Amino acid sequence: MSTPPAASRPRVGISLGDPSGIGPEVVDRALATPAVRRALVPVVFGDGPSFERLAFLRKLPPVEPGAALPSEGPARVAVTALAAKDRAPGKPSRAGGKGQLAYVRAAVAAALRGELDALCTAPVSKEQITRTGVRFMGHTELLAEAFGREVLMLMDGPRVKVALATNHLALRDVPRALQKVRLAAQLQLLSASLQPVLGRRPRIAVCGVNPHAGEGGLLGDEEVRTIAPAIALARRRGVDCTGPWPADGLFARPDHMPADVVLAMYHDQALVVAKALDFDQTVNVTLGLPVPRTSPDHGVAYDLAGKGRASAEPMVAALLKAAQLAAPRGRAPGRAASTARAGRRASLTGRLRPAPG
Repeated sequence: MSTPPAASRPRVGISLGDPSGIGPEVVDRALATPAVRRALVPVVFGDGPSFERLAFLRKLPPVEPGAALPSEGPARVAVTALAAKDRAPGKPSRAGGKGQLAYVRAAVAAALRGELDALCTAPVSKEQITRTGVRFMGHTELLAEAFGREVLMLMDGPRVKVALATNHLALRDVPRALQKVRLAAQLQLLSASLQPVLGRRPRIAVCGVNPHAGEGGLLGDEEVRTIAPAIALARRRGVDCTGPWPADGLFARPDHMPADVVLAMYHDQALVVAKALDFDQTVNVTLGLPVPRTSPDHGVAYDLAGKGRASAEPMVAALLKAAQLAAPRGRAPGRAASTARAGRRASLTGRLRPAPG
């Protein structure tokens, strides 16, 4: 099968992730995959010496940091030039911590200039970035600030699709972070993002935060005080949502879910299910941005870095999802991001299955 011309494929900006983790190698192998090459035009932001040691990435045309990207065709942007000790596989460094954040910021800056159709981020280490003096909670929070948008994290898997009401937050802080008006707004965003895919309002199941969804207040009152009123408010605004559901019962039969998508209340309530059911194919999607953003559902895996054992399948899935969300292209070179993305979220999870019943 021939590869479509570059002008017809979406340009996906890819941040290389932690240079001491598995990001560089899985990006390299994923981009060499025929399906990925046919689906997108890569623009990779990372470390110059790391590019040179990778078979596919070193062949991409180089572009100077800060320079305008070419109007068409692939490119690699060497944001850093790390010493060997600062990019050693499995041995994170302070310079590498600074670098991995710089790669994300460079990709976001290009997207804001309208030079990219989508973003795909390789895994970073929040700990290593924070050790450089920058408090970094995650890509989702950085993107929300950069684009000035309220966003929602969706774990988009073949069997279960689950969004997060709170992201990278200590468990003790979750209850006070759950607010009626914000939960209702999140339900509206989730509904609006998925409705064009289904051709109808999506059915959303909302989890409780306590065991057994609080047992009517016996095991906690957040469901009665906050979550149920938020569901009622969202329903008055036209959202088809139900709950609060006990999470253990809701996820017990993933192939017979009572909804198209779930809104979970905290990180592990969502990600334990997503990773247990389909680790390789679940993609992290950021809803609410003017450009699609995806990421594989795994971390930097220092123990696997440089050993050739890390699977590229999650990165392949994330790249294909980014291309899918960005298509069809039709972007003129240099077109402003704010006008280039109208209707892009309409393609959000192309393979989304309707809920049974």
